[in-house]
Amino acid sequence: MTTTQLPVFVREVKQTDLQPWSDYWAQYQAFYQVDLGPTITERTWARFFDPAEPMHCAVATDGKQIFGFVHYVFHRSTWGRNDFCYLEDLFVSPSARGRMIGKRLIEFVQNQAGQQRCDRLYWHTQETNKTAQRLYDWIAEKPGVIEYRMPLEVAH
Repeated sequence: MTTTQLPVFVREVKQTDLQPWSDYWAQYQAFYQVDLGPTITERTWARFFDPAEPMHCAVATDGKQIFGFVHYVFHRSTWGRNDFCYLEDLFVSPSARGRMIGKRLIEFVQNQAGQQRCDRLYWHTQETNKTAQRLYDWIAEKPGVIEYRMPLEVAH
């Protein structure tokens, strides 16, 4: 069995995962044509390790190499008795795609949301991200929601 054929499992991120996570985080931002900068990246990384934060990160690995990540957030909702879970970011290395890693990362979040007794797990993707949509259409329902955004002036 070669390294690329080792079984992949998903676990919570560790501090020692910073470099591979950072590399994938940069690729994720490039895909979406954004540059969030070092301040947001550092703050995001720190939130994963702050027990007071509802933000989490898990990685897919074979024990030697990391192949991708998922970020998710637990939050209250006016639409349910219990919290909702928002799967905010999902990224799998292009070299590891086609191995069901994205599905495993989503199932990990699904399990975490179930353990937290969340009423819903949901996520968004770009209309142009047809590759991801093939997976999402297979494992979830598309409710037909359209998202609108309004930039806000925030004091720094």
